[in-house]
Amino acid sequence: MTRILCVEDDSETSFLLSEALTELGYSVELAPDGESGLAVILNRCPDLVICDVRMPRMTGFELLENVVAAGPHFSDLAFVFLTALADRDSELIGRRLGADHYLTKPVDLEMLGIVVENRLRRSNNRSNQESRPPLTDREKEVLTWVARGKTSSEIGTILSLAERTVNFHCDQAMKRLDVNNRTQAVAKAITCRLIVA
Repeated sequence: MTRILCVEDDSETSFLLSEALTELGYSVELAPDGESGLAVILNRCPDLVICDVRMPRMTGFELLENVVAAGPHFSDLAFVFLTALADRDSELIGRRLGADHYLTKPVDLEMLGIVVENRLRRSNNRSNQESRPPLTDREKEVLTWVARGKTSSEIGTILSLAERTVNFHCDQAMKRLDVNNRTQAVAKAITCRLIVA
């Protein structure tokens, strides 16, 4: 399962990020500050880091500098910054250090999902494409219920998800499977033995 580390000193923001990313099928670990975030990265490197820019003791920029200095093993680590203020100078600093994207608080959770998926896809295309399953566990779960004839609303009730989230997972599954509609997605997923109807 894809691992995401959220480095954020605000507990409410951490909780929201963790909940949204977990719902999208990712494994999420939280770090309350840059120092503990660095320890996690060095001990068990995640697939992507989402990090607040302004934190006490060690800023997001300092964290990224330390990660880059840790060696080439960490050079492909996907890094997304969170910032309360859209500040061009800060964004330039982050980009020079190697940050991949900036999201402004309060975080648009739908945009977060798209940014994370796109960044992970680029990262995975560069490394070994085969190691990542073609569908996330949540996408497989949703497609299984689609195969059983359930509507988005019914699937949402079954899986305790918003209908919009169910539709998002269906759309992502269709993109990953390179098909045009849900029926084709189900057929391809069954043929490739990704789901059992």
